[in-house]
Amino acid sequence: MTSLRTAELYAFHHVDRQVFTKMVKDLLRDPGESLLVIALWLWLERKGYPKIIVKLASLPDFLVYSAAQEAALCLKCLENTPPFPISRDGGFLPLTSRVMERNLALQFFQDNKFSAICGIRSMLTNVCSRIFTDILEHHLGNPTQAALNQPLLIPGFPHPLYGDLVIVLRPPDHNLPARDPWAWDPMNDVDECDRTVFLTFSRGFPVSKEEVRELFSEVLGLDCVSDVVMQETPKTSEQCLYAKLVLNSVESVDRVLTGRKVAKFQINGKHIWARKYERRD
Repeated sequence: MTSLRTAELYAFHHVDRQVFTKMVKDLLRDPGESLLVIALWLWLERKGYPKIIVKLASLPDFLVYSAAQEAALCLKCLENTPPFPISRDGGFLPLTSRVMERNLALQFFQDNKFSAICGIRSMLTNVCSRIFTDILEHHLGNPTQAALNQPLLIPGFPHPLYGDLVIVLRPPDHNLPARDPWAWDPMNDVDECDRTVFLTFSRGFPVSKEEVRELFSEVLGLDCVSDVVMQETPKTSEQCLYAKLVLNSVESVDRVLTGRKVAKFQINGKHIWARKYERRD
C-alpha cells in the first residue's frame, strides 16, 4: 500500500487533466458525460491501445470535440438494449482510429460490452473521482459545494449503468491511501455478479451440472469456469430449469455472449440459453 498526496496524483495525471479541462471549459461539454468519455479512453489505454489522451492533448479543439463525439457514440452503444444498430462497416470510428493508429469500430464495444462497462465503471471510481475534483468544483461553481471533504453533486450520477460516483474535494497536501497507480489493474475490482451468466434449460430435457461445466470448459477453456450453481428444487427428482455460471473474468462473459443479448448452445442434444446475469435484490 502506498500513500500519495493529492498534488502528486494531479501531477501524474496532468495530461488527462489538461484534456478534461479543455472538454468542460473550452468545448463546453457536459461534465458528467466528459467523465465517462475520459474513463472510456483510459480503459482503452489499459486494453493496449496507443496513448489516445496524450495524442489528443496536442490536437486542435475541433478534433478533440470530434473524438469526444465518437466516444459518446461508443457509450451509447454500451447503454443500448437491444444492441445498438451498427452499419455494415461495423460502425467504423475514423478519427479515433487515426489517432490510435489502429482500426476501432462500434462493433468492438458491442463484442466487449461487459468488459467495457466494468472497466469504465472502475476507471470512474478509482481514477476520475480523484484526479478531476478541483476542476469539477471550479466548473460547477456551486458555492454550497465548495467546502473541503464534502462530496460534489455531478450531473448524470448516479448513472443507470455505472452507478454512483463519489467525488470529494481534498486539499493538495491530503494523503491518499492509494494503491500504486502504475501497477493497479482496474479489472481487479470486478465482483462475482459481473462475471456471472444466467443459463436456462428446456423443460423435459434435463441438463446436469457436469454437462454445463463440460460445455463451457470446452468453449472457453478449462480454467474459465469458476462455479456452476444449479437451481434448487424441492425434490431431487425435479428438473433444474436454470443455473448461474460463474466465470473467471468479465472477458469470458463477453466470449460467451459475443455481443448478443441471448446466446444459444447445445450439449448432448439439449439446448442451453445464456444471458448476462442481473442481480435482483
